Amino acid sequence: MSDRQTEVSVVLPAYNEEDTIEHTVRTTRDALGAFLPAGSYEVVVAEDGCDDRTPDIADELAAAFDDVRHFHSDERLGRGGALDAAFAAAHGDVLVYFDTDMATDMRHLEHLVESVRSGDYDVATGSRWMSENVADRPAKRGIPSRGFNLAARLFLGSELRDHQCGFKSFSREAFERLEPDVEDEHWFWDTEMLVRAQRAGLRVHEFPVDWEPKGDSKVDLVRDVFGMGSQVVRCWWEFSVEPYVTRRTGALAGIVLTLVALGLMLFYLDPSSVLAAMADADPAIVALGAVVYALSWPLRGLRYRDILSELGYREDVWFLTGAVFVSQTGNLVFPMRGGDFIRAYVVKARRRVPYTSGFASLAVERVFDLLTITLLAGSVLLGLAAFAPEQVAAIAGAVSGDALGADQRSAETALAVAGLVGALAVAAVVAIVASARMDGGYARRLIEWASDDGYVELVAGVVESFVADVQTVAADGPAFARVGATSVLVWAIDVLTALCVLLAFGVDLPLSTLLATGFFAVSVGNLAKVLPLSPGGIGLYEGAFTLLVVALTPIGAPAALAVALVDHAVKNAVTVVGGVVSMLTLNVSLTEAVEGPGADAMETEAGTTD
Repeated sequence: MSDRQTEVSVVLPAYNEEDTIEHTVRTTRDALGAFLPAGSYEVVVAEDGCDDRTPDIADELAAAFDDVRHFHSDERLGRGGALDAAFAAAHGDVLVYFDTDMATDMRHLEHLVESVRSGDYDVATGSRWMSENVADRPAKRGIPSRGFNLAARLFLGSELRDHQCGFKSFSREAFERLEPDVEDEHWFWDTEMLVRAQRAGLRVHEFPVDWEPKGDSKVDLVRDVFGMGSQVVRCWWEFSVEPYVTRRTGALAGIVLTLVALGLMLFYLDPSSVLAAMADADPAIVALGAVVYALSWPLRGLRYRDILSELGYREDVWFLTGAVFVSQTGNLVFPMRGGDFIRAYVVKARRRVPYTSGFASLAVERVFDLLTITLLAGSVLLGLAAFAPEQVAAIAGAVSGDALGADQRSAETALAVAGLVGALAVAAVVAIVASARMDGGYARRLIEWASDDGYVELVAGVVESFVADVQTVAADGPAFARVGATSVLVWAIDVLTALCVLLAFGVDLPLSTLLATGFFAVSVGNLAKVLPLSPGGIGLYEGAFTLLVVALTPIGAPAALAVALVDHAVKNAVTVVGGVVSMLTLNVSLTEAVEGPGADAMETEAGTTD
């Protein structure tokens, strides 16, 4: 068949379709022959790395019919990848595809083809969600589908009702214009093509189709959450955020982040209460506590440098200290340490550290933080049990009693959370160390057990990279110990800051009691902050801190709460000031992060390859 005679190419994406592919090909030929001249169309079986008899059957059909072709791939390309390759190799000026299960009634095929062949539209797509159509949509299919299509309209600005119906046609010109920009190679391919077509001003025709599901379907965690969800976020960022990022808007974002952090800090930490508490404190000693706390930040940058260096990324301590300051300022705004995403983005955009490595390094750092404060709290508790059992009894009495009145419930919640987080931290370290001694591949096996979808390869690759980075740090004993030692210093300074505040209030306690109180109250308070009830854990920290100070010392609840308020306020103030200074002087503001590595911003470092 001459290529010049071919007007319409119908591509059938096929993966392990040995039971249906012959019937689908024959039915497609008959349907096309009913309205197109002989020799003006072709049917292309896009066989995507099948491991059944589909390739053999496709070869037999191609040998039997001049208008049938078999496009073979040795490896899985994903549905989008297979369609891209087959469309590029197809001969027609009108490119059509539909799912091989033929869930869409084939009487709509002529409308699908002629909508584009006539020149009236550049893209045409069937829809199962228009009021005129007939589509049998069970709840287990319908609810996820409606949710996804709503997300596509809401976040990506699409005007279509159904993006995933496997029944579409494109003009050759439209396909060649859109394909270079489409990044997804799996199930999101359809949606991205349609969304980009609308944004490019192409004429897109959506029409109702009769549709009946064939076979069973289930919600797939890998495909529907990790795959499709992440692609919606990627396109939203590209369409709605990236075009508006300039030096001015980036600087404005940094200012807004700082102001929101200050506002939330003042909202959760009542300024009048803090000022009233500080009236009873020695301002010079409080200021000394702030200076002491500031000394921990270069150590945080040093620790982060050591973690990244194990992954092959050699970075400047001061740059990383600034990145930590900016992300911790974000953590005062976003619960559940959402500011950590800012740090991962900063080191990705400014130093080309891949997101998997960025988040793996953060995971290692967070585990060390939680483990360190858990061990500090546990060590003090064991010491008290051995040498001062009456104080352990006092803690138990405070938890079960009503030492704080109206604040008792929040304090009890904080202690319960602290215990749970501490146990998880210990378990996480055990798992990391154990995994470092295991052969690779278990993460992939787990994902493949959970799903057999085309997104498995993509998601498994990302997870494997993350796990491998964590294992790299865990497998190096000296590095593991060095990071652990730095973590102890960081949190010891955090405790020392609280002790300065205690002394500022004129607390007169034996040194052993003062140290035990400081280490235990600060450690448990920080463990309690993990609960995502307020940005920066404000409220939870104060509750746990106050309860333990009351239980371990003669200090009354009002004075203990005052100490907790001032301690937390001082630490948050240092964090915000450091974040502002970092944005202004260390060149790690959100401006630089979202602008990415430019000619004047990139510094080529050993190992910084993405």
